[in-house]
Amino acid sequence: MKEKGKTILFVTGAFVSHACWDDWKLYFEKQGYRTLAPPWPHKDAPAETLRNRQPDPAIASNRLDALIEHYARIAASVPEKPILIGHSIGGLITQLLLQRGLGAAGIAIHSVPPQGMMTFKLSFLIAGWGPLGFFTPTDKTFMMSFSQWQYGFTNGLPLEIQKEGYYKLAIPESKLIVRDTITSVAKVDFRKPHEPLLLISGSADHTIPSSLNYDNYRKYKSETSVTDYKEFPGRTHYVLGQPGWEEVAEYCQNWLCSLR
Repeated sequence: MKEKGKTILFVTGAFVSHACWDDWKLYFEKQGYRTLAPPWPHKDAPAETLRNRQPDPAIASNRLDALIEHYARIAASVPEKPILIGHSIGGLITQLLLQRGLGAAGIAIHSVPPQGMMTFKLSFLIAGWGPLGFFTPTDKTFMMSFSQWQYGFTNGLPLEIQKEGYYKLAIPESKLIVRDTITSVAKVDFRKPHEPLLLISGSADHTIPSSLNYDNYRKYKSETSVTDYKEFPGRTHYVLGQPGWEEVAEYCQNWLCSLR
């Protein structure tokens, strides 16, 4: 795979603005890539603007199947198959688009697991309970509180970094999107051959524990396909903006170069 002249399609996860990719876009553009980081439907506005719309019925109406098709159309519009790099639910979408042959390669960072994968680790259950929004109206968006952000995204990081990340990125989310991740919409055919895939995890992630990402990796059974795994110590769910994010980006870049 030539690293020059390639397009990277960044796939954003839930609860955060597509601005989470700003530094990553600059990093990879300096390496010679073209980059795209489109927002989810109804989220093309600064994070503060979207928070001021809470509760937002338009965002609340988002569903996973439509979101997958949203990114599928973007991927298909690129003259050459893009490299797909997704975080959290964006990682799951990366896996699903790669399965459909819509990417030249895929990198799933702290990916939400496909249908049928689960853990009873306490941090996972605590972080996920609020966003699932059980016993609350689904026509109203879920807005993560700062304390939930601290637990689910930025645990253990300095308070100023937690505050900065929350103000810059945290936005309202569809409860239905989160619930859809445990349905057949999120089903991956682990035996189907696919383009190269790298799954990345972080040992300090409360929202998607590294053990869950490792189980995700181990599910892949195609002997003719490249499937790799890397765990970074101390990385939280805020991996894209956590100090030292460049180390993760560099690993991704080197992995892509290894595919040439």
